[in-house]
Amino acid sequence: MNNRLNPIYVILLVAGLAGCASAPPQAAQDAAASAATAGTASKTRIERAADLPRFSYPVSGDLVALMNDPVRFKPLVQQLKQDQEGVLAQFDIAETATQRQYLGLLSQVAMLEGRYTDALALAAQIKVLQEKPAEKLMSGLVTRAAAAAALKHNSRDSAAYKQEVANFIRTELNGMPFAVVQNDVMRFKASAEFLGEGLITGRIREVLQPIAAQTGALSSDMAPTLVSSQYALTYVLPLKDTLVATYGAYLKANQADKPNIWAARDIALPAGRDFKPVVLAVWDSGVDPALFAQQRLTAAVASSGVNTSGRVDASFIAFDKYSLPANTELLPITPEVQANLVQMQNRSKGLSDAQANIESSEATEVKTYLSGLKPADYKNAIEALTLTGNYQHGTHVAGIALAGNPYARLVNARIGFGHTLLPDPCPTPELEARGVRAIAAYVDFMKKTGVQVANMSWGGQVKSYETSLEQCNIGKDAAERKTLARGYFQARWDGLKAAMATAPGIVFVAAAGNSGNDATFNEAYPASIVLPNLITVGAVDKSGDEAAFTSYGPTVAVHANGYQVDSFVPGGDRVAFSGTSMAAPQVANLAAKLLAVNPILTPIEVIGLIKSTAEKTADGRRTLINPAKALAVAGFR
Repeated sequence: MNNRLNPIYVILLVAGLAGCASAPPQAAQDAAASAATAGTASKTRIERAADLPRFSYPVSGDLVALMNDPVRFKPLVQQLKQDQEGVLAQFDIAETATQRQYLGLLSQVAMLEGRYTDALALAAQIKVLQEKPAEKLMSGLVTRAAAAAALKHNSRDSAAYKQEVANFIRTELNGMPFAVVQNDVMRFKASAEFLGEGLITGRIREVLQPIAAQTGALSSDMAPTLVSSQYALTYVLPLKDTLVATYGAYLKANQADKPNIWAARDIALPAGRDFKPVVLAVWDSGVDPALFAQQRLTAAVASSGVNTSGRVDASFIAFDKYSLPANTELLPITPEVQANLVQMQNRSKGLSDAQANIESSEATEVKTYLSGLKPADYKNAIEALTLTGNYQHGTHVAGIALAGNPYARLVNARIGFGHTLLPDPCPTPELEARGVRAIAAYVDFMKKTGVQVANMSWGGQVKSYETSLEQCNIGKDAAERKTLARGYFQARWDGLKAAMATAPGIVFVAAAGNSGNDATFNEAYPASIVLPNLITVGAVDKSGDEAAFTSYGPTVAVHANGYQVDSFVPGGDRVAFSGTSMAAPQVANLAAKLLAVNPILTPIEVIGLIKSTAEKTADGRRTLINPAKALAVAGFR
């Protein structure tokens, strides 16, 4: 089950608003720190997300109606609250992001129940558990502002309440270093601008409702969406104009652009030197061949020592989302998306512009479109945007990987990513067996065509299999789904690791993921696989500050620019996208340049050079690549 590592603009925005913000008073922080660490010695340790307890919640009828009926909704909320508290009391969870997730849901429950002092205390606990610099400052801002205002004003509809929220947020932001929180404030502003009732309830109607209709229950992975959606409808959506105005005024008052550390580090190799051609595979959703016609690997390159196995065109291999052989270089799109491709590509640009606080016509259009989305239109809208993003993804990645390297020769290894809200296809033993065989075929093709660097901006997790099985109504209960998911995931994990191990002459570059979690705790592949010829990459912005979305963990060796990175989309337009998908090909780009300059380097030596010339930040969380330094060490003059 391979999933595109969606750039940060992709639309599930409510969760980003639900947990925004500020530093509690020091006394509260100290109390929260004690609460966060108390009693861990007597708890059972959880080292993997897949080992967390599962729960099931009976539900019936229309879920939106259930959510809006206090009498029926209260027992479900109370059971969720009890289970979340029980997990935190019984288990020592190794990953703080998961701890924050549990506490965040409890904070939303407290808000829905009007327990504002409790919500503030929970926000303080979450604050203590934050790890990234911006999140340490921005953690819980909307919740804290709304809770503090509600303690002072009885009516949440009053102008006084909304002004209190604005004053709280403004005061907190004014005490923060703009350079650290700028990206997050822009993201929160965009999230508020996109927000609408249709966007909030659409996932309930289109994803949760079919599960409930088939099974009469929701798992502990799905049911919390009802709470977070009700929280968004109750506390966030009514503050939409207040949030947009407050964030916008702060950004307008602090317009200094962040410095770009990458311009001085980047090196473009000059054409006409005696450098060696380097074969680079973009293992992704497909590449527009017309855009890179001069750099595609063909039989003519065989004279440089590349084995093309007698093929006239050695640049292309593809399997579709069913892991069946395919014959198109770009991911196929539906007739509807094809007919509206210009508009869909403009909406992709608008989503990206909005995240960067760029007031373009495309951003204005997509804000209006999404915030006014009718519930009945949610499915078509989100699926079309997702499919468009998938269609663009591989070409965008290729443009980054090939930039400034006239010696790179492109191999297009196309994957078929799904785009539907409900799984298509559903996991089956036959599908997973074909998937493992397809992985082996990709790597075998890369070996035969002399690939030396392969970029992988995609991944999968064991929990994703469980979610798909629940959506497909496969497995009689959570325990059976857990067993099935583990088997499917492990086969894919083992197959991918084994295939890469058979290609010691290839440098594999993996994106860490965009979930903001520990890739190892969540067992993400390929990001948490350990091999001597594999390097995993996290994302920072143009100043080297850690991106809010980037995953992390012990296998994330280096960081590269993955925020608002400009590159091609099919057809030749250029758009800036964000994600670890954009950071990984920066490292693939560097690996290919090192091999062009110094072709005798082994993959282990290439990875060693990238790591040894990278620079650790003062907080120890980021290791920033330095292409100029690495190429100098490799002998580039």
